[in-house]
Parts: sequence; C-alpha cells; structure tokens
Amino acid sequence: MAAQVFHRTTCRLCDSKNVELVVKLEPIPLSENYCDDAEVGKNAARYPVDLYMCRDCGHVQQLDVVDSKSLWESYTYYSGDAKGMPEHFRDVAGEIIADYRPVQGSLVIDIGSNDGSLLRPFKEAGYRVLGIDPATEIAKQATNAGIETIPELMSLDLSRQIRSRHGTAQVVCMFNAFAHADNMGEIAEGIRELLAPDGIFVFEAQYLLDIIDRVLIATIFHEHMSHHSVKALTVFLDRHGLELIDVDRVPIQHGSLIGKVQLKGAGRPVEESVKALLELEATRGLDKIETLKQFAEKIRQQRERTARLVEEWRRSKVSVAGYGAARSGPTLISQLGLTGAIEYIVDDHPQKVNYFSSGDGIPILPTAELCRRMPVYTVILAWVHAAKIIESNREYLERGGCFVVLCPETRVVGKNGDILI
Repeated sequence: MAAQVFHRTTCRLCDSKNVELVVKLEPIPLSENYCDDAEVGKNAARYPVDLYMCRDCGHVQQLDVVDSKSLWESYTYYSGDAKGMPEHFRDVAGEIIADYRPVQGSLVIDIGSNDGSLLRPFKEAGYRVLGIDPATEIAKQATNAGIETIPELMSLDLSRQIRSRHGTAQVVCMFNAFAHADNMGEIAEGIRELLAPDGIFVFEAQYLLDIIDRVLIATIFHEHMSHHSVKALTVFLDRHGLELIDVDRVPIQHGSLIGKVQLKGAGRPVEESVKALLELEATRGLDKIETLKQFAEKIRQQRERTARLVEEWRRSKVSVAGYGAARSGPTLISQLGLTGAIEYIVDDHPQKVNYFSSGDGIPILPTAELCRRMPVYTVILAWVHAAKIIESNREYLERGGCFVVLCPETRVVGKNGDILI
C-alpha cells in the first residue's frame, strides 16, 4: 500500500510561507520497507526528499511529509544494537545527572525513546522513567524489558495526559528524534507542558553545518524532516517559551548537536557555547540560500564521481555487493546513481535477511556470504559504521576485495589502504 504524503507550504519552525527549494534530489523509496518479493521491491513507490530553506528564520527542511504509520509501523532500528550508541547514551545520562542534579526519584522522559537505551541508565541511577515512541513493536519490547513506553506520537494532548498521571519531569530528552517530527510547534508546547519549573530539556540532532561541510547526503531520507541550525532553533524555542542555554558539537552521526534547554526565566545563564555557534553560523552564511546551492553543487559532483565508478564496474563486468541494509541505503543508491549496480546486500538483521530492499528489489543475505562470494567491490551503505565494518572484515580485504565508502567522501579501500575518488 502506498504511503500518504502531503506537501506543506510553510516553514516547520516559524510558519512562514517564505520557503524556497534549495536542493533538488531524486525521489527515494521508504527506507524501512522490506518485502519478500523482488518485483514488489523494484516497483516500490518513491517519494520526494527535496530540501527547502525558510528565508525568514533560515531553517532547512523537507516539506514533503510521509504519514507516520508508513514511517514507523515496520521500523527496524534498535538503539541498543547500534555500535557505540548504548555507551554514548550512558555517557550522556551521566553528564546530565552530574551537571543538573535532578532530584532522586524524579521523572525522566525520553521522546522517541526507541528500545529505552537512553532511559536505562537513568532508571539504574534511581529515577522514574517513561518513554514515548510510535514504533509499536519496539515500544512493546521496551516496556516488557522494564522501560515503560507509550506507543504513540508525541503531542500536546499526550503531554497533558502524562503530566496529569505522572507529574512534571526534571529531565525531558529527545535524541535522534528532534528532526523526525512535522508538528514541531506542538512538540515544543508539549515539552513546555512536561517540564518542571527547574527542569531541563536535552536534545540531540544532526547539525546542518556538518551535513554541508562533509556532504552528508546519506542523512537525507524521509524520517529526517528537519536539518537543524542553532540560529533557527534559538528563534523557534523562544517562540514557545523555551531558551537554549548550552550546545555542544559532538561526533555522533559524523556531526551532531546536543542542546540543553530550559523554560524561559528558569534562572540558568546562557552559556558562551550558544553565542559562539551563532557567530560561526553567521560567518559561514548558514542561513543563506547561496550556501545551500553550493551544497547542491557538491552533491552533483559527488554523483559524477560515483557514476564514473559505476561505469567502470559495468565495463569490467565485476561483481558488486552492498554492506548494511541501512536507512541511508535508498538515499545513497538513488542520489549517487547506483541503481542496478548492486547485486545483493549483506546484513545480519533478522527482519531484513532473506528479504528484498525497497526501490531496487536487491536481495539481502547474511554477512557470512561476503567472504564466501567475494565480490570485487562492496559498497558500504551503513555509512556511519564504515570504519568498524572495514576493521571487522579484514579477511575480505586480504583476499583482494575492496570496500567503497560514499560518505562523507568517495573512496575505495583495499588491503593496501585508501584511494580517494
């Protein structure tokens, strides 16, 4: 069944109609849409992921919105299974506790809580925890594992229900989900409803400046509706009675922000980090149409480099595989001209193996097949984990195979090292 899609005509953060198309991209299939029939996979519907900029607040966003059921009903991503993510969440929880000292036994809420990996260290430290996540099966598993999770989308009405039932929260988190919602204004109002007077809201989201500088095209897919900057967020939060007081750049996802937000007038000072990034963004023209047009040109150049590789593969008639049936896979395949080039994808996820990818109908096989079949080239589609994938597959390299990394830069990795393309 095709997804329902609507095209909004106003900025997601400030409601301005003054939005302009800045990066035109190829439509892509839904990333979490595996099927048991190759032809069905090949004929899967594709939906736009074009980027727009608001000329008033500078926010960069996708305005074509896929219905939430299609995005989240069959979601297969588990935070606890992602390499390095549980450790990252444990570190973040420890820092929040140390820096803001929430009262023992107080409530901690995570919006977009997935399998509860961020809430678990808070629970172990003696806090009451509550998750909110629309992926029903993942939410059910989290609840069964001891992290109570509400299987719904965040809304103002839900916030009021939670406040009535559980009271206010000392800590509200939204990690790797702050870019996933269309109703950002309502979410901000809900957060304000949930926060205790001295509470803290902490979010993590990929940073627009890193996306542009590193040409992180693989981060553009339907779930990622917003690509955040500090300037646009500062204005947005202020509109909803909230105040950004601290922000850190972190290497997660090759470049993200962790922001700390309080209710306006809560008393904590605004840290120098906020001013510093606002000044950096102004210097770099991060709110300028021209900057995004330059990003579009970098994508075009990257596609040309990849197209030359694909043409060489076809001319040489070499075997080509993909590694990782990742959410970024449809983006990399569609935007960089890899359609029809990859024969199969290796992955060990039980909800993906022996199925076919959406959009291309590529079969997904166990990772053990990599060294058994020995493709000449293997394109890493799970780009965030490229370094670990290369390191854990030395046998494939030693036997003459080559990994192809497409993001952040295009390079071919063989047993003797890297070659930039």
